[in-house]
Amino acid sequence: MKARIYQPAKTSMQSGRSKTKRWVLEHPRSSAVVPDNLMGWQSSADTQRQVRIYFATKDEAIAFAEAKNISYEVRNPKERTLRMKTYSDNFAFDRKGAWTH
Repeated sequence: MKARIYQPAKTSMQSGRSKTKRWVLEHPRSSAVVPDNLMGWQSSADTQRQVRIYFATKDEAIAFAEAKNISYEVRNPKERTLRMKTYSDNFAFDRKGAWTH
């Protein structure tokens, strides 16, 4: 199985892009998840799944994986598309969408 090198996307609760600049190397799940008998929580004997290594650049993550002989797969982030809009577009007559006032 290959480790993933990716740049995480921002969560829906985040307004800024602070935690999306780092690159992450994480290992895939190598054993099945079993529910715990007492509490019902997920448990596994796989400890590599708990480790995430953060890097400043993609090249650093690739160099680390190659130095440790870890097979890896790089997932590049999708480009953001910004829709430029002005405040007056909210009151335009040809506006698409419901008027909420």
